[in-house]
Amino acid sequence: MQEIQTWLISNPDAMQRLDHFLTRQTNWNKSKCQKLILAQKVLVNHRPTKKSYLLKPQDLITIKNDILETSFNLQKPYNLNLEIIYEDPYLAVINKPANLVVHPSLSFEGITLVNGLLHQIKPLSHLVTLRPGIVHRLDKNTTGLMLIAKTDEVSQKLQTAFKKRTIKKFYWGLIEGFLEDEGTINLPIGRNPNQRLKMAVLAKGKESITHFKTLKRFQETSLIEFVLETGRTHQIRVHTSYLKHPILGDKLYGSKHYNTDLGQFLHAKELIFCHPITSEKIQLQAPLPLNFKNLIQTLKNT
Repeated sequence: MQEIQTWLISNPDAMQRLDHFLTRQTNWNKSKCQKLILAQKVLVNHRPTKKSYLLKPQDLITIKNDILETSFNLQKPYNLNLEIIYEDPYLAVINKPANLVVHPSLSFEGITLVNGLLHQIKPLSHLVTLRPGIVHRLDKNTTGLMLIAKTDEVSQKLQTAFKKRTIKKFYWGLIEGFLEDEGTINLPIGRNPNQRLKMAVLAKGKESITHFKTLKRFQETSLIEFVLETGRTHQIRVHTSYLKHPILGDKLYGSKHYNTDLGQFLHAKELIFCHPITSEKIQLQAPLPLNFKNLIQTLKNT
């Protein structure tokens, strides 16, 4: 399956030059963006155009497939010494470390989880060219359990299970302040129109449902268990930030309470799913990262 990167221009992005927009949306410099436009690798409404083209609302920008394929060809096996929690001939579950992007994209061409998977887990599903084995994602600084598909059949079945919401995902997070003992956050999420790297609670966003339970309250912070009913980008981070209780260490969404060098304290702790081939119920947990455990202990002692 070929990978295509597209952007649909909204009002805030209109009336800026095409080359300026691409430079802002990717990690490419202005010169590279201009060369790609000149080489007709970037299309606006399915047609090549000039670098100075001024974007209009509803313009569709497309990066041609061969640019993305070039990015994929740069991906090589790399030993990340990933912790494998579970593995069989059909799938694997790994414990993703912090500070690791899951897969390559136009905005990131460095070492990703995919490099580690190519080194350590074989075979891998290749339904999506740039994302071998990947059926769902965790943010760069979120740690914990990730399902990895080893065959295309399993990849399809797992993606269907995620869409049907039959895979249960439990997260532990440290937040600033306090929530109720338990509850549900039901607030729609969409792309932030002013900061494209962020998501936001928006009236016209997609349905986003997060259930939570307070596990422990400390002096100024809380340990919360989150259960995702939906799986929107940055969902827990956006929901807690909107309620003025951001995840500790989440600088993007407003955490100022702790030194962000300690990390972002959000961990995918547990997965419960039906095995797509054997139909066996699988329930797995990943231990908290050392910095997470150490901070909890420090908070208990203060």
